[in-house]
Amino acid sequence: MLDTVEIPTVIQHADSGTLSEHVFRSIQAAIVRGEIAPGSKISEPELARTYGISRGPLREAIHRLEGQKLLVRIPHVGARVVSLSHAELIELYEIRESLEGMACRLAAERMSDSEIDELRRVLGTHERDEAFQAGVGYYQQEGDFDFHYRIIQGSGNRTLAKLLCDELYQLVRMYRIQFSTTPNRPHQAFAEHHRILDAIADRDGELAELLMRRHIAASKRNVERHFKSALENTPSKRGNA
Repeated sequence: MLDTVEIPTVIQHADSGTLSEHVFRSIQAAIVRGEIAPGSKISEPELARTYGISRGPLREAIHRLEGQKLLVRIPHVGARVVSLSHAELIELYEIRESLEGMACRLAAERMSDSEIDELRRVLGTHERDEAFQAGVGYYQQEGDFDFHYRIIQGSGNRTLAKLLCDELYQLVRMYRIQFSTTPNRPHQAFAEHHRILDAIADRDGELAELLMRRHIAASKRNVERHFKSALENTPSKRGNA
């Protein structure tokens, strides 16, 4: 069984609502960045002691993390960090490919010129990032600093934004970060982002949708290569070679 993880203690002097939010954000960030491994058990008593928080506000934070698909509650076991199977992860990317492609088409029709200019500045920030310059990762800030998030918001479709920028957003980020360090992938992704942005700026919704679908399909192939490599390097596979 996996051990319960340790999470850094936060500042104690806060009301229960503020502390619940702080605990929620702290655990969320640790899960998304991979500091708490997929499958790790989350112990409510230990977290309550660590944060100096009562069980009520803590359960509220855990419930919110479950709503973001970052935690799953297993009967007679408790809450664990989500760990998607290969099939589940591919399904997630298939959803993204379809819906983010549509978001791009709508963004090309609906984003204002100033929003497109701001999106170009976002890419400029990504290009200057130290990890990107070193070729070891892609810029991973969330919300308005996230290229995908900006496009989805720019689609003007509130239902689409609720699904991709709220319900599934942190789960998607978790796996985007996990697979963003593949050699050459950061610079390939950046070039793909630029082509998508150019299509949006040209108001070519059909091309923007196609390019985004190709972009996410490329990321999906990257995930599949990771799973294949991991399978080939398991002891049982090496022993049968």
